[in-house]
This record gives sequence, C-alpha cells and structure tokens, in this order.
Amino acid sequence: MAFPELSLTGYPPEDLVLKDGFVADNLSELAKFVKLIGDTVAVIGFVDRDDRTGEIFNAAAVCRNSAVLGVYRKHLLPNYNVFDEQRYFTPGFENPLFTINDVCFGVTICEDIWQADGPVAAQASLGAVLNININGSPFHGGKLNVRHEMISARAKDNECVVVYVNQIGGQDELVFDGGSMIFSADGSLVASADQFVEELLVCDLTLPKSSTKPGSFPTQSVGRTSRPLTQIAQIHAALVLGTRDYVLKNGFTDVVIGLSGGVDSAVVAAIAVEALGAKNVHGVSMPSRYSSTGSRTDAQVLATSLGIDMQTISIEPAFGSYLEMLEPSFANRSADLTEENLQSRVRGTTLMALSNKFGWMVLTTGNKSETAVGYFTLYGDSVGGYAVIKDLFKTKVYELCEFINLKSQREVISRAIIDKAPSAELRPDQRDDQSLPPYDVLDSILELYVENDQTAQEIIARGFDAELVKRISRLVDVNEYKRRQGAPGVRVSTKAFGKDRRLPITNKYSG
Repeated sequence: MAFPELSLTGYPPEDLVLKDGFVADNLSELAKFVKLIGDTVAVIGFVDRDDRTGEIFNAAAVCRNSAVLGVYRKHLLPNYNVFDEQRYFTPGFENPLFTINDVCFGVTICEDIWQADGPVAAQASLGAVLNININGSPFHGGKLNVRHEMISARAKDNECVVVYVNQIGGQDELVFDGGSMIFSADGSLVASADQFVEELLVCDLTLPKSSTKPGSFPTQSVGRTSRPLTQIAQIHAALVLGTRDYVLKNGFTDVVIGLSGGVDSAVVAAIAVEALGAKNVHGVSMPSRYSSTGSRTDAQVLATSLGIDMQTISIEPAFGSYLEMLEPSFANRSADLTEENLQSRVRGTTLMALSNKFGWMVLTTGNKSETAVGYFTLYGDSVGGYAVIKDLFKTKVYELCEFINLKSQREVISRAIIDKAPSAELRPDQRDDQSLPPYDVLDSILELYVENDQTAQEIIARGFDAELVKRISRLVDVNEYKRRQGAPGVRVSTKAFGKDRRLPITNKYSG
C-alpha cells in the first residue's frame, strides 16, 4: 500500500517544517502508524530528521510488521514555480532497495521520476523491477497528459513497473488531482484512478522474482482505468475541489457572494453550489443608481436556478451618505473614478459585514484578465476570503459557463448573462470595452506576457498593435501592488499570480 508524498504532514507544509516541534510530532505519528501495519507493506511520506546534524529530509518510510524496513530520502528537490523545497530540505543521495517475497523494488518521491537518468534509472540498474513513486504533484491544465507520457517513458526505458501515487485535495491555492497510475515495464498503462476523487486503487501485478534468471518481463493484466476528462472538465473539477477544501478545512460551512448579474459572479456561485451545496451558498444583490434592471433580474434568475437564497441590499443610502460626507472635500472637482470605486467599496463592506455577522466566507469574483491589468477596486470588489476564478482568463470564464450548462444539461447560467456585454455598471452606459480591448485580444496578450514571460517587443513582433501591447504590459506592471493584496484562489495554470510569479512591487523595469 502506497500513500502520497509527505502524507503524514500534508504537502506542502512550508515553514511548518522549520518548527522542531512539528517535525518531532510528525515522527511520533509515524511511530503510531507503523504499529498499525500488519503483514501489508506500506510506503508513507514523512519528514525525516538527522538528529546529529539537524538536517531534515522529504522522505518515505517502507513499513511492515510494525517496523520500518528502511527510509528513502528524496534526491531532487524542486525549486521553481510554486516549489521551494531547497529552502527546507537536504537532498538524499542513497538508493536503498527492498525485497519482499523475493521481489526487488525501489521507492522515489515526485521530482525524482522526472529526470531520465535520476533515481529510477539508478534503482533499476541495481535490480529493482518495481518503482513506487509517491507524489504531491499539483494540477494545472494539461498536466495529466504530460505525466502520462513521462511515466510511460520512464517505465519502458528502465524495464520496470512504475506505480505513480498522487495526492488528492486542495491546499490553499494548490489543487492536487490524484490520478494515480500504474505502468508496465513496456510503458503501457495497467491501471489508473480518477482525477479529483479520493479512492483506493487496487491492482494485481505479476513481477519477476529476484532469484530467477533475467528474461522477458511478465505481461501485466490491465486493471481498472479511468476515463480521461476534457481540459475544461478538469479545470471545473479543480475549482470545485479547491473551493470545497479551502472553505471546509478552514472551519467555514457557508459562503456569501455578491451577485451582479454578470458571468464572473455566476460562475463563482455555480462552483460554490457544487462544492458546498445550495443551502450553504448565499447571494447578495447590491444595486445602485447605475444598476440596470436587466442585471438585477439576471441575478435573481441565477439564484433561483441554483436554488440559493438571495437578498437585495441597495447601496444607495450608504453611497449617498459618502457623497454627502465628502462633498466639502471634493468641492469644485468633477466626478471620476473615485465615485465609481466608492460604490465598489460600499459593496465590499456590505459583504464583509454579512461575513462578520453570520460567519460566512466571502468569495470574491475577479478573473485573471481583470486582476492582471488592475481592473478592480482595492478594498472593494476584491475583498473576500477566497478568489475562486482568479487564475481564469475572461475567455476561459465564458468557456466554463458553457461547460457548466452542458454538464447540467440545462441552462444553469442564462443566455442573458452569457451574451450581455460585460460592464461594471459604476457609471451610466458603462462597458468593459471602453477601458479594455476585447477579451480575446486582451487574453492573448496577457497569456504571452504573464504566462510565457515574453517581452512587449516580442509580443508586438507577433503582429499585435504596438501601442496596445505597451499599454497592457504597463498596466500589468504597475498593478503588482494591488494583486499582492488579493485573496488566495485556485491555481489552474502553469503561472498563476502568487508564488508562480514573484516580482518586486517597487521597480522601474519596463521590458
């Protein structure tokens, strides 16, 4: 039986491992776990410590009959994107092998398997016919196929069976999608678990004995294999799982969402209902003098469609009071963005008041396109405990709307919401395209600039309008300070705002 990477502590434990007490407690739990193991062989991830040097290791214990047979320490410590294991752990260098019932096997941990000439190859050359690779591998769109190809190659190249075990669940911004797999020595898939679902994958393997002469590897019987999800289905499942685990693991049961009648809040509400159940999701419509009748109606239709309660709280009294209060200070100055932001901040304050009073977590509704260019109000529509779609470009939000309706086989999110022109409705006749280019153009530029790290000049060379690219890249750069103050949210891309992209707020580089 194999458990995921650092399964005793959870992955990633981050600076908790710098606490001596945390490491000691994890070792105590390992001792308790070992006592529960009978004749079954168990591989479990934990934090190991060298008591002589004080060094700690990302490790795996191989246990049987109430004893630890041996420990493998992770060799390759990732230090890119969301990973910074070199901050904490010392790399291992040994390749212990284990023999049970005359079958020789080795153990590796996550990153170890990604290097072709790494520990898997070393252990195979020493005689291992099976490699158990335990993982805490976070999800991003398209990653399952990459894993599949890599593990297949590793098994085939080293002529050994590979058991790939992955963590499942949400941890802050990361979502671990499970999808554990077993590949035969010829690189073919033998068994696979579903993504985003906790389960026990059982598979019978026919493995050569250490005492027999080397020869052809036995053919493996194909066990249960999962049906692959489309990429948009994977993203949807990641959002649901990440939201559910973040809310519940942090002690909340209910969430509250400002329903504007737009696609962003509609998608967030739909995700929340699937994650937590309709009775635990509360919608709030907060109209102002600029809110259209259509948007108010669309918000109510959405709430009815999702089966959630919705209350209407007009922000006019508070907004009017602010204008009156500030009138002497604003004398002789015309209305501008200030008055627009005031409305957004009144809404944010209203949602936080409900959160305080009833213990509901506020789910904020900003998407990656708007977050990238700063098209949101600090301490306004950005307030909240979790940002469900913060890593989805606006075009992907629309795609998700269509998927939600298709999956539900009904119009959960109305065509009126999907088809209307996006608008913040903070001034008369306002539309997003008055401040931003069409979202398909904007998102194409942002993908190149943010996710692919291309310079403005490189993007212009692809045929995009030069002035537009310079404007967008400048907006991304100057709004780093706003993004830094945002709520955490589900990571579904290879480069989300946060740990994936660490830039100084104070800098004058404009490349």
